[in-house]
Amino acid sequence: MTDARVEHTDILIIGAGPVGLTLHLALAKAGLPSMLLDRRPLTAQQSDPRALALSHGARQLLEQINSWPTRAATPIETIHISQKDGFGRTLIDRQEYDLPALGYVVRYRDLAGALAANLADNAILAETEVLDIAPDDDGVTVSIRHAGQLRTLRTKLLVHAEGTPGDDPAVKVSDYEQHAVICEVTPTPGHGKRAWERFTPDGPLALLPLGDEFSIVFTLPPAKADAVMAMDDDAFIAALQAQFGQRLRFAKPGKRSRFPLYLRLRDELVKGCEVWIGNTAQTLHPVSGQGFNLGIRDAWQLFEILQKNGVDRQSLATYAASRRLDRRGGAFFTDQIVRTFSNDCGPLKLARGLGLFALDIFPPARHFVAKRMIWGARAWP
Repeated sequence: MTDARVEHTDILIIGAGPVGLTLHLALAKAGLPSMLLDRRPLTAQQSDPRALALSHGARQLLEQINSWPTRAATPIETIHISQKDGFGRTLIDRQEYDLPALGYVVRYRDLAGALAANLADNAILAETEVLDIAPDDDGVTVSIRHAGQLRTLRTKLLVHAEGTPGDDPAVKVSDYEQHAVICEVTPTPGHGKRAWERFTPDGPLALLPLGDEFSIVFTLPPAKADAVMAMDDDAFIAALQAQFGQRLRFAKPGKRSRFPLYLRLRDELVKGCEVWIGNTAQTLHPVSGQGFNLGIRDAWQLFEILQKNGVDRQSLATYAASRRLDRRGGAFFTDQIVRTFSNDCGPLKLARGLGLFALDIFPPARHFVAKRMIWGARAWP
């Protein structure tokens, strides 16, 4: 006999950030209902100022659920890659791929708003505390507290999309011993829709065009990040200028924030009737902007498999197998870039310069890298 006090849903998604929202909206468009839970209030995402680097491949997916924030997205038409105090550089240009842009820079709040605009009324149980998760052979029972009431939910499939995992023994963690200092600065001359990836011994420095500004990701060892955070604006601009060089001038830095950088990789994406996507499955170093795009592809591929095969354990096994190349390839790619370029070793500097030079003069190698930045390890579609 069914317990009337238990609420039933085929698919329950914990986490209503952009990855969870993408999955929910894709399922809804295909007539597959799901329920969304989030611990934050509905307004929380609208106050998030972070910038996201989205690939053109991510745009193609989001457009299919009418959630691409056209007016808020700044296109990246070229990417300039170089190393500080060393020769060699590579320029990737969207014209080589007949694309309107290689990628885009969007504020988190604008992407979240574009996704949320497509939600049905009361689609999210916001400010919800998950009290217990009890899996069994046939599904998962989730106990929650919402609006001061205790509720019990029963689902065939529980999707974890709530963000970076905490202390979870199923997640391998590697500390890069780097912190990312992020803010916005005004460039002179303008950015010309070009992104810069500048490798330094302290870590990569990324400049991403956002409106008329650059959103910067200034990667440094923790002690240097402490010092940079404590600087006044003039000293900060001088430190940024010293890392980047003199090809552009910077001014008017915005509010700075920082966060430590780790590689987190979950061993298994599926356990029973539970599946992990986005940052709960993997958290990458921000170099080359791959992490969030990987999460969007997680959500989309899970949707496609559930649409085709239904909600069962074989579908989940198929999903886990299908994501192996993309997620491990993305993790390996970003990890090796950081470890190879974040040092001042003379022989390595020479090898890096030769590698950048080879990418620049040998289009097939450059295309191999670029297409995987745009569409993932399988270079799809």
